[in-house]
Amino acid sequence: MAAPPNVTTTDLSGRYLMNKSLSDSTDEILRLQGVSWFKRRAIATFSLTLTVSHYKDDDGVEHIDIDQTLSGGIPGTREERTLNWESHPNYDDVFGAVFGKSRRVQLEDVDDEFLKNGWTADTAEHGGIQSYVESDTSKSGKTWTAEQIWGFEDKDGVRRYARHVKFTSSDRKEGPILAHLYYDYLGN
Repeated sequence: MAAPPNVTTTDLSGRYLMNKSLSDSTDEILRLQGVSWFKRRAIATFSLTLTVSHYKDDDGVEHIDIDQTLSGGIPGTREERTLNWESHPNYDDVFGAVFGKSRRVQLEDVDDEFLKNGWTADTAEHGGIQSYVESDTSKSGKTWTAEQIWGFEDKDGVRRYARHVKFTSSDRKEGPILAHLYYDYLGN
């Protein structure tokens, strides 16, 4: 289902189902992050729903909390993003020990062409959500980064929540992996 025009990066609150037929495969990214073959098969098999709560705290700082649920109601990970561009340590059941930071960013301030292009006019107007996550190499034994921009794209004539992902790993010599992830809007 198309995301309505009133759902923008100023308030991403709602439910979104990953559209696997439109999204690029993330299997190689997950492998390089150290995710086991068994978990990667489960991720590839099940549908992923994001329940997003986007709000401002008493100090006016934006927060985006995301609960992930796999088909059948199986709880996944929870992301708690504070859009202040301060690095926060986190332990994720899938990715292990990581450091992450997030912020709202104007697209013209994004250096990478893949990350900054292809967005709707409202995403360009309000800014995209930039996420930067890196492995805690001392705990995971892996060295990788995942930079993302979140916003809305018109994909095949349908307005969709999307993420552009640029992934780099010390175990990959071919350069970064670039991936588009698309989501169907399910409502609130």
